[in-house]
Formats: sequence, C-alpha cells, structure tokens
Amino acid sequence: MNTIAGIPTEAFRFYAELEENNNRDWWLGHKDVYDAAVKEPLEALLAVLEPEFGPARLFRPYRDVRFSQDKSPYKTAQGAFATRQEGVGYYLQVSADGLLVGGGYRSHTPAQLARFRAAADAPGSGAALEEIVDAVAAAGFLIEGEKLKTVPRGFGRDHPRAELLKHKTLYTGVDLGQPEWLSTEGATDEIAARWRQLRPLVEWVGKYAAP
Repeated sequence: MNTIAGIPTEAFRFYAELEENNNRDWWLGHKDVYDAAVKEPLEALLAVLEPEFGPARLFRPYRDVRFSQDKSPYKTAQGAFATRQEGVGYYLQVSADGLLVGGGYRSHTPAQLARFRAAADAPGSGAALEEIVDAVAAAGFLIEGEKLKTVPRGFGRDHPRAELLKHKTLYTGVDLGQPEWLSTEGATDEIAARWRQLRPLVEWVGKYAAP
C-alpha cells in the first residue's frame, strides 16, 4: 500500500481547544488549522484507502442546531465514512480523544430490517453472523447499534441469536487514542488492518441485508 503522512497531533489539540471555544469567531480564527491538520490529512489518507475500501467522504463540521437545545455551532469530532453500499461501510473519527475506527451499518429501511432479521434467524447466515460478531468483539471492537429492548415479534425469546435479532442497526468501533504511528506514514496501514478485521461484517450485511 502506498503511504502518506498520517494525522498530526495538531488535529487533537485543535479539537481540545474547540471544546472550550465552540463559537464562530474562534472557528474562523482557526479555520486554517482545521484545514491543515484535520481536513487535508484525512482526505489524503482516505484517498489512499479508497481502492480497497471504497470512496469516502468527510462529514460536514457544522452541527444542525435547529432542533437542539445545544446551540454550539461546530462538531467536536471529524467523522468520515468509506461507503461499500448505501449506509454500509467503514468509519473513521478524529477528536480530542484521538482516533476511532469502526464499521457496519447505521441506517435502515423496513425492508432492509426485515432482510437482516431473516438472515440472522436462518441457521447458516445467522451462525455466520454470530461467528463474525464474536471475532470482531474478540479483536477489541465494541458491538453497538440501535436495539429493541426485547426480541422482535415473531421470534422466540429463547432464540439462539436473540441479541442479534434485537438490532435495528449493527456497527462496531474501537477507540485507539493517539498511538505513536498515527502521525506517521504508517497510519494508512494501521487503519487498513483494522478495517480488514471488520470486512466480514460489512460483507455479510452487503450480502444478506443490503439497503
């Protein structure tokens, strides 16, 4: 894999300061830092990862405050999503805490949810998903997602994959902090290695519960 410089430590310092100064004047006075330390390094890194993991986009740094009591205008983290299918793919986030790497799917339609539950219920595909999720958890990722409190209607409470059937979305992530390699040209290889650990989950969703 081609390598580039990673994410500079200035990126994390930028977000630590933004948390204390979340206002338009401060943002405009430090926009050049955001561009140089956050936006441009992430765009370059994602361009290198794109041939293997799909096209990625950075999320907008501005918060939608229309329906929120919190009127702070800027997000205190920069997220990016490499798309394999609509809503399915690999996630990256930079904040004051460091780097978070994840993947899975976060959005769904009723038809997609029905396909997910049918595949999780079926012995073959369901057992495969259970094995994938166990492997991902063993690798240090947290298994997350929007879930029902109980097993959905039509499935027994004693179903062997009851916890998986509760999921409406299924994604995973691991907080890596600020490892030494993050600001080096080895960052792309380290991130790619973790995304490869999540590839079975992303591919399972693409095969059995595509949007």
